[in-house]
Amino acid sequence: MSDTLATALRAAVARLAGAGLPDAPRDARALVAAAAGLPPDRLTIEAGSPWTAQMQAALDLSLARRIAREPVTRILGHRLFWGRRFAVTPDVLDPRPDTETVIAAALEGGTARRVLDLGTGSGILALTLLAEWPGATALATDVSPAALAVAQGNADALGLGDRVSFLHSDWFAAVAGRFDMIVSNPPYVSEAEMAGLDPEVALHDPRQALTPGGDGLDPYRVIAAQAAAHLQPGGRLLVEIGWRQGPAVAALFQGAGLEAIAVHPDMEGRDRCIAARRSETG
Repeated sequence: MSDTLATALRAAVARLAGAGLPDAPRDARALVAAAAGLPPDRLTIEAGSPWTAQMQAALDLSLARRIAREPVTRILGHRLFWGRRFAVTPDVLDPRPDTETVIAAALEGGTARRVLDLGTGSGILALTLLAEWPGATALATDVSPAALAVAQGNADALGLGDRVSFLHSDWFAAVAGRFDMIVSNPPYVSEAEMAGLDPEVALHDPRQALTPGGDGLDPYRVIAAQAAAHLQPGGRLLVEIGWRQGPAVAALFQGAGLEAIAVHPDMEGRDRCIAARRSETG
């Protein structure tokens, strides 16, 4: 057993690196901090603190799970997204930093009063927008009742439960009314691409949140066909896409009569979000 936090951290880094994990120092810091009951930014300050057998036992379990390629966020049970903490469970997609591209694009265009989030998962899109726009309300849908329960828990934890409603719906099937903005991070991995996913994704994210099968574009076909009927004139639509899907999704939106179609890149410069508008007059 290591006798200080610093020695425990060094041993954890070595163990993860020895297992071939590329981000061993970052992952070790997160897992050591959790075992010690500290925020990661306190590790340097607390480096000389005693390391107990109970802490080591908790860390050993976490390291074994990480070496088995379970993501750190799954081990910890939460993910930071746009500066806020969201619970994640096996019932929802683990939110990726790339999805923040959708939030950035939404905020660039001004405030929306009423937001529809299709396939909400953990609720990150709807709840982040509500937190950024104090006067807004949202309807968040998902085909998974278990995912809706996770999103409801996140809404309550963030103090947003009174401004969001949750609805069990297969895309627009149970949705009524019009919205100022529709957002979605639909499943978009093609069936052919599934075999190439990292184990952290393939083994731990719900399959239905990853792929619709086929070419991965079916959700965009549904959204393109029905979005205008659920948008106010001039209302905006923003969706996350796979980085190779920009031209295909843009063509679907154009074919549906949507306007002002724009592709937004993620932090690595890859196509990640497509934004469009319903006509002001159509």
